[in-house]
Amino acid sequence: MAYETIIYSVSGPIAEIRFNRPHRLNAVVTEFYTEVIDALDRAEKDINVRVLVLTGEGRAFCVGADLKEHGAGTRTELEKLEYLILGNDVCERMIKHNKVIIAAVNGFALGAGAEMSCAADFILMKNTAQIGFPEVSIGTHLGGGVTEVLPRLVGLAKAKELIITGRRIDGVEAERIGLATSVFSDECFAVGVAEFAELIATKAPYSMRFAKELLNDMHQDFNARLTSELSALRTCMLTRDWKEGVAAFAEKRNPVFTGK
Repeated sequence: MAYETIIYSVSGPIAEIRFNRPHRLNAVVTEFYTEVIDALDRAEKDINVRVLVLTGEGRAFCVGADLKEHGAGTRTELEKLEYLILGNDVCERMIKHNKVIIAAVNGFALGAGAEMSCAADFILMKNTAQIGFPEVSIGTHLGGGVTEVLPRLVGLAKAKELIITGRRIDGVEAERIGLATSVFSDECFAVGVAEFAELIATKAPYSMRFAKELLNDMHQDFNARLTSELSALRTCMLTRDWKEGVAAFAEKRNPVFTGK
C-alpha cells in the first residue's frame, strides 16, 4: 500500500511509522488514522519485526487534529463520528499490539499526538520536545483511553493537572514525572532512539508479548493475574527461545532469540 500521510519502513527487527505531514506539523486527518492502522497491522503480521517506532517528520511529532480541516465544515455528522472512533481505534491497536511500540517524540506532541504517545509502551523525547493535552482548554475532550492510562504513568494528581490545565511540559519534566522513559539532547536523539530500539529487539518475542499484555491489563484481580502469569510462563517454556535463554545464562553469553 502506498501511503500519503505516513512513511512505513522496516530495518531488520525494527519497523518505523513516520508521520509525514510536516507542512501541517503532522496534524491528524482521517486518512492519517486509517494509514497508521494499516501500518500497525503490517508490523503485527511481520514475524521479523519485534519493535515498532513511531515518530514525526519535521519539527513536530503530531500536534493533534488538523483544525483547518475541522473548521472547513464540510464533513457530515457521521463522518465526524467515524473520525473520532478512528482516533480511539489507533490508540487501542497500539495498546493491544503484539509488538513493543516506542513513541519517539521529536517535537510537539499535542492532543492526539499526546494520546498516541501514551498508548505506546515507551516514550522517548528530545529535551526540547513538548507534550500536552489542550482539549479541555479549547472546550473539547481527550480520548484514546488517556484518562485511564495517564494516571497510571504519572499519578492521579499530576494527570489531573496536565489534563485540566492543558499545560505543556518538555522532555526533561516528562522524564522527571515518569511520563517519558528517557530524554535526549537534539543531537543525540536519533542515536538514543536507535540504541533503545535495538536493545528491545534483542529480547525474546513471546516473553515481551506476554509481559506487555499483562502489564497493560488493568482489570485482573490478583488471583487472576497469578493464573495469567503462570500460563504465560508455561507457554514460554515450550519455546526454543526459553531453551536458548537457559543455555546462554549457563554459558555466560548473550542469548540469540529467534521468536520460535
